[in-house]
Amino acid sequence: MVLDAPRRALRLAAVSRPAPGPGEVLLRVSACAVCRTDLHVVDGELTEPTLPLVPGHEIVGRVEAIGPDASSFALGARVGVPWLGWTCGACPYCRAGAENLCTKARFTGYTRDGGYAEYAVADVRFCFAIPGAYDDVTAAPLLCAGLIGYRAYRLATEGPFGGAVARIGLYGFGAAAHLVAQIAVADGRVVYAFTRPGDTAAQAHARALGATWAGGSDEATPDPLDAALIFAPVGALIPVALRAIRPGGTVVCAGIHMSDVPTFPYALLWQERMVRSVANLTRADGQAFLALAARTPLRVDTSPYALGDANAALADLRAGRVIGAAVLVP
Repeated sequence: MVLDAPRRALRLAAVSRPAPGPGEVLLRVSACAVCRTDLHVVDGELTEPTLPLVPGHEIVGRVEAIGPDASSFALGARVGVPWLGWTCGACPYCRAGAENLCTKARFTGYTRDGGYAEYAVADVRFCFAIPGAYDDVTAAPLLCAGLIGYRAYRLATEGPFGGAVARIGLYGFGAAAHLVAQIAVADGRVVYAFTRPGDTAAQAHARALGATWAGGSDEATPDPLDAALIFAPVGALIPVALRAIRPGGTVVCAGIHMSDVPTFPYALLWQERMVRSVANLTRADGQAFLALAARTPLRVDTSPYALGDANAALADLRAGRVIGAAVLVP
């Protein structure tokens, strides 16, 4: 499925099978989850895609061919490919262990062709072994919803007040939040889930996964939060979340794109409240999260779609009709 230009429907196309170059592997795609970031690419909100483009960055596939100097995985191995698809390894960020901020980074399904296809090429350094407890469809959302959700959760629960994070709010209960909620509950934390006002299906989904409270984002939390994670791409939720957290609490914005943040009084930020963003992921994040997913099995709720129905999957995600994660299956 090919994107020719922003704000245009994807086109089903027959293209030449890609060939792996040095350090790359060719994957036969088994499943590719549909992420809200894909919507931002298709809708033109992320403005620098390499066009024409095959979107998709939550890829599960099997190694079909191996390029020179790419022997980390054997033929037939099942691997996952995330959003971060290549880094230079030499810039100050890479040398400091912050490769997610690499100034020359390339991104799967944005500046490299992704997984809305039968075959995809990936840099072998940025491929992960998949825990055996997950089949191809349920493994796919782990590669972004899981990874980015985990990084956001980790940033919210570390630091000087991290040990005191007992109550955590999740704004936007979709693919990422439904995984983070389970991690937080397993860690003994109390989860509060905020959805679009009136979205009773998402609220029921949150309660089924262990949330103590679920309601609309226009409702006041019954208790002050220690931290809040914002997965919905809505800038107006930042002051809402700041009002909900206690002094010293943290608001983490987990999306790559968000609508403009409205002005708000300094009093909401005062008392050492913190607002921070999450940018991409590191390979260390991937290794840590997938190890966690192997020892703490997660319920991954999915809605499978045929590859040719990618436009319908994107439309359903845009309209909030997907419970859990949409997944394309070639």
